[in-house]
Amino acid sequence: MNGRHKMNRDIVVVAVSTALFLFGFGCQQQKAVAPPPAVTAEPQPAQARVMVEPNVPAEPNIQQTRVIEPPPKQPAESNAAKPQAAPASPASASELCDRCTEFLSRYVNQQGMVDYRAIARRKPELATLLDRFKTLDQSEYNSWSKEDKIAFWINGYNLEFIKIILDNYPIESTRVLRLFWPPNSIRHIKGLWNEHKFIIMNEEFTLKEADERFFQKEFDEPRVVFAIFYGSISGTPSRNEAYCGDKLSAQLDDQVRKFLAGPHAFKIDRENKVVYLSSLLQSTWYGQQFVAKYGTDRKFKQQDASTKAVLNFLTKYLPPQDVGFLETSNYTVQYMGYDWTLNERAGQ
Repeated sequence: MNGRHKMNRDIVVVAVSTALFLFGFGCQQQKAVAPPPAVTAEPQPAQARVMVEPNVPAEPNIQQTRVIEPPPKQPAESNAAKPQAAPASPASASELCDRCTEFLSRYVNQQGMVDYRAIARRKPELATLLDRFKTLDQSEYNSWSKEDKIAFWINGYNLEFIKIILDNYPIESTRVLRLFWPPNSIRHIKGLWNEHKFIIMNEEFTLKEADERFFQKEFDEPRVVFAIFYGSISGTPSRNEAYCGDKLSAQLDDQVRKFLAGPHAFKIDRENKVVYLSSLLQSTWYGQQFVAKYGTDRKFKQQDASTKAVLNFLTKYLPPQDVGFLETSNYTVQYMGYDWTLNERAGQ
């Protein structure tokens, strides 16, 4: 009994040991094959990020577009600067002449009367034109011919004169001054010639200063007397075109003839032996400008030096019968009264 019982006990021990060994070995194999839950859970977010990232390059494309294409303000500013620079330096004297002609042809008629009211409604147009005279580069001006320079100053002077009138338009007068001049006389504009200032080629002038410096001294061209603007009935007729260097001499000759054909420049009273001349031609005005070129001692011996020079000049433009009278007859010279009434178009 004892021996059999012991053998059975050993069999049970071996069986239990074998079972425990097999159970433990199986658990280890299971742990090695099956990954922990954390290992399988981590790759999921990584895969999600990879799926999102292909959409990210859209932002670099936007940034690259901003670098290649300039901001919209930049072209607008550069385009705005170009038109402002154009008036600063005309391409040529002829271009400036053409622009002045465009302006004058609209506001001056064939009789030389000016539509001030129409210009007053378009003052910026005149201001833009005068800017070209104001900002013209001196070196460019220096490269021009003498004729182009004379034309430039005549046009600039005349346009500045018109602007001064517009700045005082309609002209206001006082009762006292109306005793001497009509209500719309330019003499009511205080300081017209020596107080109103303007800029040409970045230098300041008055009408008197520009006249004395260029027309009476530098250019030595007496015919300019018949071209500059006077803004009044007794002045030389205004042209409805600008003066241009390539045809300046012909234009000045034409101005002399137009002025002499009018009622305020020249007249002969043969019966009373009197020659009437414009006040502009007396020695205290512009008469002295003719002495250097047209002074003579051979003719007009009864006249003073300034009057001799003026008469000698006029004989180049008068008909033969008038020339004969001036050169051979005895007569006195009288200067006509000057009408300072504004040279405004009738009905304005």
